[in-house]
Amino acid sequence: MTPKNKPSFFITFEGIDGCGKTTQMELAFEYLTASGLTVYKFREPGSTRVAEKIREILLHKDNSLSDITELFLYEAARAEITEKEIHPALKKGHTVLCDRFYDSTTAYQGYGRGLDIKLVKKLHRIAVGDLTPDLTFLFDLDLKTALSRRGTSPDRLESQPKAFFERVRQGFLKIAGEERQRIVVIDAAGSVEDVFGEVKQHLVGRLGLQ
Repeated sequence: MTPKNKPSFFITFEGIDGCGKTTQMELAFEYLTASGLTVYKFREPGSTRVAEKIREILLHKDNSLSDITELFLYEAARAEITEKEIHPALKKGHTVLCDRFYDSTTAYQGYGRGLDIKLVKKLHRIAVGDLTPDLTFLFDLDLKTALSRRGTSPDRLESQPKAFFERVRQGFLKIAGEERQRIVVIDAAGSVEDVFGEVKQHLVGRLGLQ
């Protein structure tokens, strides 16, 4: 397969913990690379030295953070990866994949924690400027199945009560409903292969692979 001329393309992978988004991003990376694209993959929070340290603070079970502190730390890590990694790759005309981006913060800190959505979105713009993903995959999965897929050693965020994750899931779906042109909702209950089959169809269509 050969891609059409495209200056750059930014794809994000979203969903509640246990939805399989990381696995799907890895498969997309392999597929797009094999298709002849130069592809970079990152994770949020993380992917730079500073952002990885922020990740440790955010996810360590022994850390107790206020909701607003948590929000600002996520935005700080996002500003770091956007400036140091994502923008440079896109400016070179490459394809960028990111495991989570600002939709996760809207869902987790906005809808999950109950912080003001307008404030959350304002901070997104401070952190990333006018950068918006070209395509976002939201892997939707019921909470019971998601919990069964997670590891046995949950981090600080994964240790939140079930009601929190239900709010997060509904938050993601609300975001998707508001941005139908950008966000593709995929039922993540099927096999890895079946889910990626749907992802692949969208990649082919949106990136002009043939």
